[in-house]
Formats: sequence, C-alpha cells, structure tokens
Amino acid sequence: MSGPAENAGATRSRLQELALGLRDTLPLMMGSIAFGVIFGTLATANGLSAWETMAMSLFVFSGSAQFIAILLLGTNSGLGVVWFATLVLNLRHLLYAATLVDEVRHLSQVWRFPLAAFLTDETFAVMERRYRIQGGGPNAHWYYIGSCIGMYVNWQFWTAMGIVASERFAELK
Repeated sequence: MSGPAENAGATRSRLQELALGLRDTLPLMMGSIAFGVIFGTLATANGLSAWETMAMSLFVFSGSAQFIAILLLGTNSGLGVVWFATLVLNLRHLLYAATLVDEVRHLSQVWRFPLAAFLTDETFAVMERRYRIQGGGPNAHWYYIGSCIGMYVNWQFWTAMGIVASERFAELK
C-alpha cells in the first residue's frame, strides 16, 4: 500500500509513533475500565489475595482468560482444566498473529516476543487498522508497542482499583 498516509508514517519518529499508538488505543482503553474493575473485585471476592489478583493481571494479561480462570477456580476445578480452558479461549491470538506476521517479520526476536506477548483484542484492532490504512514504515513497531503499553498499564490500574473497591466493600460488612 502506498500513498500519503503511508508516506506520513515513514517520516514519524519513534516517540511520535509511540504517542500515536497510545492515542489511537485510548478509546479502547476507556471501554476496558469496567472490565478491569470487575475483574479485580471478582477475583478478590472469590478468595484470591490482592497480590495474587495483581500477579494474574501482570503475568497472564488476558481479561477473558482471567475471568474464566477465576470462575473455574471458584468451582474448585483442577489446574489442568483451568489451563486448558484458558488455552482454548486464547487460540484466537494465533489468528491475530497470523494476520500481523508480514508486518513484523523483519523485526528481531527482541521486538517480536513482547509484541506477541502483549497482543490483545484491542491492540490487534488498532494495529490491523494502522497497517491496512498506513502500511508499515520504519517505526511502525513503536506505534504497536505504544498501543500495547497503553492497554497493559490501563488493565493493571483498573484491576488495582477493583481490588481497592472489593476491600472497601468488605470493610462495610
């Protein structure tokens, strides 16, 4: 794809791309606020400590998988069942990755690993649109990481707010 939009992307600095990726992800970040709060509240209400809840958000970072894991753990399902359910649920990320692979193939593993690890539904939507409309460009991966960072920090913050809300409600009992 070539044209004015792609040419504009080719002249942006790393910092500009990072900021644009964050900006373009902001509306989706607003949409995930409630889910982060609900997750933090639900996890602690189902017996996970604040530290366990935050660890799940920090290391799993998959809202749908985290919700399924909490529900299955709440029914005393075995860890194998939890693992399998979350694996199947997240297989869609393989399709996302396959869609974006041509755009990141040129990057080193140092870049590809975090971009894959932080790929969410929201980041995929932002990146697919970016690559479809503007193409790549030498710093497009900075746009991608800006989107990833925005979603990651947003999810952590609102999970923490859910934990705080859950603790406050528990104090009122």
